[in-house]
Amino acid sequence: MNIKTFRIGGVHPEENKLTHDAVTQVAALPKQAMFPLGQHIGAPAKPVVQKGDKVKVGTMIAEAGGFVSAPIFSSVSGTVFKIDTAIDATGYRKPVIIINVEGDEWEDSIDRSDKLETVEAHPDLTSEEIINRIKNAGVVGMGGACFPTFIKLTPPPTAKAECVIINAVECEPYITADFRLMMEKADEILVGLELLMKAAKVTTGYIGIETNKMPAIELMTEKCAMKFNGSAYTVEVVPLKQRYPQGGEKQLVDAVIRRQVPAPPAIPVNVGAIVQNVGTAFAVYEAVMKNKPLFERYTTVTGKKIKNPGNFLVRMGTPMKDLIDACGGMPEGDNKLLAGGPMMGKALTSVEVPICKGTNSVTVISGNEARRKEPQPCIRCAKCVGACPMGLEPYLLAKISEIQNWERAEHEDIVSCIECGSCQFTCPAHRPLLDSIRQGKSTVMGIIRSRSAAKK
Repeated sequence: MNIKTFRIGGVHPEENKLTHDAVTQVAALPKQAMFPLGQHIGAPAKPVVQKGDKVKVGTMIAEAGGFVSAPIFSSVSGTVFKIDTAIDATGYRKPVIIINVEGDEWEDSIDRSDKLETVEAHPDLTSEEIINRIKNAGVVGMGGACFPTFIKLTPPPTAKAECVIINAVECEPYITADFRLMMEKADEILVGLELLMKAAKVTTGYIGIETNKMPAIELMTEKCAMKFNGSAYTVEVVPLKQRYPQGGEKQLVDAVIRRQVPAPPAIPVNVGAIVQNVGTAFAVYEAVMKNKPLFERYTTVTGKKIKNPGNFLVRMGTPMKDLIDACGGMPEGDNKLLAGGPMMGKALTSVEVPICKGTNSVTVISGNEARRKEPQPCIRCAKCVGACPMGLEPYLLAKISEIQNWERAEHEDIVSCIECGSCQFTCPAHRPLLDSIRQGKSTVMGIIRSRSAAKK
């Protein structure tokens, strides 16, 4: 077996894949669902409902707020309780739509059958029609970045796509939602990949999977051989070495096709690759073939002290508390609640934060692991430099961010940081490197945007 990986930096945290063998359960409906309007990169969605309106499962409740945006659909049926603000995963109060749940009535236009639809059975599907259906269904990147999928499929004229890479790496500790999705919905994922290739007008596809998911590698390899043998498409399952952050777009492109994406504003398609998460491929299948908008997702609920950790198919808008309760409740003692995994997940201030399009995991870190160690002076060991997958100098970026030297930060390429946390993870002095870099990156990006706007 030819096992590949990316070439710069990386770490290997303890995996803690506690829910590896936990078959996906369908989560119970919430009593009340809350839908943040900013569940994607770009402009927040704009409400198209008001207090007192009746909605069904699949009803659009907010339309795209701009070109880089995505509509939001109700995952429940019931009555719009109010349009308000509430604390989301960022820790700030943001606009939300709150719906009181009444029954479970779906829009008639959604195909709820289990019949597998194939591209061959729909010869009328053009590239433009596929992209339009993806856009109208509110599909975004399901790996956490939440970039509207239709935009990735319509690259600028200066870039030409040569392949689609499915990101099934799931290198973040604890999370197993993508693994379970592959084991349970492999056929649908491959149709989704075929749709993505047809939309991008390419005939080459790759599925990158780390070797700690051998059952998925074997299953997807077998399914690809059956589906694509003799077809117009060439699809390869690429086994990858266990190494974090292999699921980063640029790292995955390097590992799979040995091309390195330049610094921003360059993106993977500038070197010929369109990268989509495996959950996105499944969402594309449902959007295009089943006319089903994006309103539910596979999510892992996990933690060493969680009584019954598991994987769930959960309706968006469901409070995280409901899922934690379904797994036996919050453990006693000190706990840190994360939306996502321990490396890139966001620490939350409330268990009432809802599941959104990008919530691949609800992780509870308990005991000593929930508390940060006291930072010590930097010992100049350069471990953070060796671990950085972008070839940056994290100790330097953190320091110049702390002293607010924004010109130097931009010169040192702070915007290339992918915020993976490898530097902070490997630091023996327990310095909050990522915290400082994240603040600096945000400030520098704001300065760059203001400068660009002033030139127009």
